[in-house]
Amino acid sequence: MTATTTEMPVRNIAGLDLSRMLDREWLVTNGLGGFATGTICGASTRRYHGLLVAAHPAPLGRLMMFNHLTEQFRFPDFSVAKFGGVEKAGSKLEIHGADVLTDFRLDAGLPIWRFESNGHVIEKQLFMPYGHNTVHVIYRLLSGPGPVRLKLRPSVHFRDYDAPVNIPFAGPYKLIASQGVYEIEGEHSGYPNLRLMLDGEHAALTVDGMSEEDVLYRVEENRGYEGIGTLYSPGQFRVNLRQDRPVVLSASTEPWALFQAVPAGKALELERARRTRLIAEADAQLQTGFGAELVLAADQFIITPATRPADIARATAAGVEARTIIAGYHWFTDWGRDTMISLEGLTLVTGRHAEAKYILHTFANHVRNGLIPNYFPDGANKGVYHTADATMWFFHALSRYIATTGDRETLRELLPTLRSIIAHHESGTDFGIGMDPADGLLKQGAEGYQLTWMDAKVDGWVVTPRRGKAVEINALWYNALVLLAGWLKQEGEADGERIQKLANRAQSSFNERFWNPAANCLFDVVDKEGGGNDPACRPNQVFAISLPNPVLHPSRWAAVMEVVEKKLFTPVGLRSLAPGEPDYKDKYYGDLRSRDAAYHQGTVWGWLIGPFVDAWKKTNPQHVANSRRWLAGFESHMSEACVGSISEVFDAESPFTPRACIAQAWSVAEVARCWAQSSTGGGDRKMKG
Repeated sequence: MTATTTEMPVRNIAGLDLSRMLDREWLVTNGLGGFATGTICGASTRRYHGLLVAAHPAPLGRLMMFNHLTEQFRFPDFSVAKFGGVEKAGSKLEIHGADVLTDFRLDAGLPIWRFESNGHVIEKQLFMPYGHNTVHVIYRLLSGPGPVRLKLRPSVHFRDYDAPVNIPFAGPYKLIASQGVYEIEGEHSGYPNLRLMLDGEHAALTVDGMSEEDVLYRVEENRGYEGIGTLYSPGQFRVNLRQDRPVVLSASTEPWALFQAVPAGKALELERARRTRLIAEADAQLQTGFGAELVLAADQFIITPATRPADIARATAAGVEARTIIAGYHWFTDWGRDTMISLEGLTLVTGRHAEAKYILHTFANHVRNGLIPNYFPDGANKGVYHTADATMWFFHALSRYIATTGDRETLRELLPTLRSIIAHHESGTDFGIGMDPADGLLKQGAEGYQLTWMDAKVDGWVVTPRRGKAVEINALWYNALVLLAGWLKQEGEADGERIQKLANRAQSSFNERFWNPAANCLFDVVDKEGGGNDPACRPNQVFAISLPNPVLHPSRWAAVMEVVEKKLFTPVGLRSLAPGEPDYKDKYYGDLRSRDAAYHQGTVWGWLIGPFVDAWKKTNPQHVANSRRWLAGFESHMSEACVGSISEVFDAESPFTPRACIAQAWSVAEVARCWAQSSTGGGDRKMKG
């Protein structure tokens, strides 16, 4: 399919009342880790909601630079309609515009609002030029005599994007105006200036600085954080909107020359063309409908690590580019585990093979003592390494890259790193991670550290420590050993046979040690801390079947899958713990301690649908063509929470309310991968509204 014929996806959300407009959010990203995001109704409910979160090199990191915009439309008969506004603490909820907002939709993944009032139809569109810390808001009068007089009031609170909403202002704010362009400066703050431009008929700015106090961020309050803050507005713009003259409000932290280099209309044209190319280059199953939406959702997570200039410099010197994957919006950075699990669904089935290679090299450059980083803190150049599985997922991601591209040169470049990783795991490395010479299985555990993907920790409490020999860690260990043995043999390298013997021993021990005859499935951990085995029914056992080199004997696949499907499967992923288990929690809600106590104790994880589908296809090879039926719940979910994306987690019981990050890389990646690798049996295509 060529770029000129690619059909761009549209997802329409209509007929929403105010409460549902507060629950549904939108997200636009810029390929640097920066973003714009908010609720459909325009009221901010999270500390992360804003029109411009800019990504800057360390030590600044990501910064909230443009928090809020209130809009007022005055019609020729002097009647007025407002949209947006803020929710005030201790006051009745009064958000304007629920009566005039008739439609919200994503067109090519970009948000568009439609307002109808007094015989006029107005559309607003928002986008960020790729690779720039800039946002454009475009207003168009589609019908009605006009002109409509717009009054736009921007509000700011410069801060780290993750900082509490009640921190003091970044110094007194100063407005600098010159020849129709404007800058807001937080004096002595160390933050970049926010640059503003307004393009339209009779555009003007009235300087009347004011503070908006007692602004309520209801989601922050519900999550146990500070929920009341203050915003500052330097003034309000006024401009005429006509059918033949759109209005554009632009904001940026880029230098003026770069900010003004490409007009908003041209920038939008270029961005739509870029998105068209993304869809055209993806696998055939991802070029229309829900598949195309997944391609655009995937694009939001693939970034140049703008906050780590050292990575960019290192890649440039090697003649390549630096890329990484943001684990989730709004608060995650790039995590090793999430990146490696997401690589196939975000970059390989979408045709972004060069970026997949860049991502692999980015993390290979940070290997330390046989481990890739667990994650990179925002605004930091170095990672932290407490993870037992991310490095094993690195082997899997590389294998999928090679299988897709046939790029043996990258394999040869990385083989020394791969051999070093296995050597460190054989002899033992940080955090108690190492092979047990008694049985060849991989053990892990260190006091105070959470090392598996079930990694909740709060106030020093590791909720699911899983110290010992965890089931998915050893499935990954076996898979990595088999892969390395094969690669070494293919390249004529020594040690291939020895590594294969390690794999054979690990497989034999696994099948002997992990089978739980009482439950007809697998133990979650053997040789756990304090002795014995952990029989908790968790989804981790599915990896013993799902990985390309399954460690579990095929005679036991059906039994495991029967337990997983019966106790853990939901329409939006797998439960992290089966109902009836002592620590089971059916809701993920409340303050941080309450949420972390439920995070991996029943809460549903969307990304686990991927290994479930893989294992189901292996267990039911005669029904592979119908595998898409397991994904039906995600099509309707993309009209909930973050419209056009997939949430991190869901409550463990119906109605499976979406929670945590509104857009999660591995959730999108695994649904996209499974969708691309199947062709029939799709679910209900009707979207919720």
